[in-house]
Amino acid sequence: MGLCRIALALVCLTGLALLHVSQAQNSLQNYLNAHNTARSQVGVGSITWDNTVAAYAQNYANQRIGDCALQHSGGRYGENIAVGSGDFTGTAAVNLWVAEKNNYNYNSNSCVGGECGHYTQVVWRNSVRVGCARVRCNNGWFFITCNYDPPGNYVGQRPY
Repeated sequence: MGLCRIALALVCLTGLALLHVSQAQNSLQNYLNAHNTARSQVGVGSITWDNTVAAYAQNYANQRIGDCALQHSGGRYGENIAVGSGDFTGTAAVNLWVAEKNNYNYNSNSCVGGECGHYTQVVWRNSVRVGCARVRCNNGWFFITCNYDPPGNYVGQRPY
């Protein structure tokens, strides 16, 4: 009986530790750190968290719970969205967008070999505020969105 309680306690502690790690990957500071690391690599100033933009992101994410579809909100803020299974974190979503850096050609200011618009929004020099949200959809997947103010990705303009 004593060994069962110890085993149960270890399982509970392990679960809490994993939950803590997962939640830590979704904190506003983690979103900011992932964004600002990418921005600093190209000499762009830090982006700051904005609660109004975050509320906008949360409202839109809540609307996607039923279908978890990659549909853009078409709102007033620039936007990046991602959907993932398992324990898809906010940090993982930002890193996915930043990985598009390999497809961005600064000289031609264009995407070469794949998508790069998510990356250019992350590092857009005029975007100075961000707000992000993450929801678990009905199908068990996660929907993550980050919105940017002012928005970026204007045709003919370089992100930095």
